[in-house]
Amino acid sequence: MTKERVQPNETVVPLLHCTSPEETLAFWRALDFAVTWEQTRPYLWLAFRWSGFELNYRAAPDGVDPSAEKTGGALVMVDAVAPYHAAFAEAMRRGYGRVLAKGRPRIGRLRPGASRFTVTDPSGNIIVFIQRNEPNIEYGGAKELAGLARVLDNARILREFKNDDRAAFRALDSGLRRRGEAASPVEQALALAALIELSVALDEEERAPEWGARLRALPLSAAERDQVTLSVADQTLLTPWLPARDPR
Repeated sequence: MTKERVQPNETVVPLLHCTSPEETLAFWRALDFAVTWEQTRPYLWLAFRWSGFELNYRAAPDGVDPSAEKTGGALVMVDAVAPYHAAFAEAMRRGYGRVLAKGRPRIGRLRPGASRFTVTDPSGNIIVFIQRNEPNIEYGGAKELAGLARVLDNARILREFKNDDRAAFRALDSGLRRRGEAASPVEQALALAALIELSVALDEEERAPEWGARLRALPLSAAERDQVTLSVADQTLLTPWLPARDPR
């Protein structure tokens, strides 16, 4: 008799904790996910499908706090992240009238060239969409960089890979104070733009005018201005501060 062998064709479906079935159903439906199973008794089980992947939910243990955002999560490996982000953002606009960027649920920022973004559900689960050929990262910033350039790279890693806006904010604020004077105008501008964007995300916008005034005063070429504008996900945040293009 021929022995059956393990075949490399497994399918893995993430099983996540759910603290609110109603909110979970409403959220994923708003993002155009199909509900393939909906059960609340005798026990909770929800199943969703979108494109080629699925998410399943069961009841969270007593005492789970969604605000801690440590409930669970999943990684979704894709060829390119931008189409996924665009599809979810558009679905949010239709379902909620805006892109949900704060609180729970929400979608993370996606700046040009970024290789991952997150979707946080109402229960605090974090679904990370990652580009398959994502480059390796170096925590602390790339070693070949120095000064404010390395601080900027470290802040990018903290935001995009650790989902830690607070740590990125602190790194940029400290780095700009310590290394800003020796940095080029465009490096200073990139740090100021990131601080403005992070201050909005963290609901600490009181210093944004200070950083904006410094950003406006920097001598940037048209190409450098475009580089700084494209470094943030919501480019309208910089509209009051960036200088007008040089018509020459």
